[in-house]
Amino acid sequence: MSASKKFEDVVVWQRAHALVLEIYRYSTRFPSHETYGLTSQLRRAAVSVPANFAEGFKRQSRADKIRCYNIVHASLEECRYYLRLAEDLGYGKSAEMRIALEEVSRLLETYTSRVRESDTR
Repeated sequence: MSASKKFEDVVVWQRAHALVLEIYRYSTRFPSHETYGLTSQLRRAAVSVPANFAEGFKRQSRADKIRCYNIVHASLEECRYYLRLAEDLGYGKSAEMRIALEEVSRLLETYTSRVRESDTR
């Protein structure tokens, strides 16, 4: 695993950030009555992914890093549900975002496994 100096250098974070931007664009099409409901929940869960990754990146202990990355996994699952709900409610197709979410999830799993095996970032 390369020794990245900044969280922005890590592909997991880059893809997660791109997903957040997609979700923000997608959720602008939601009805106005969802502003404080589904729109807010989906965006908060999405933002939690790169934010908690960034936090975990700077944590010193392996256990603290893994704890943050577990939160990232949970936020990804929350996003998965909200995207499904939005599509089921007829707010727009979310297939591309779900594919991107799967990619982030796979990358995160690989990254987390490497953290478990090593003390380096």
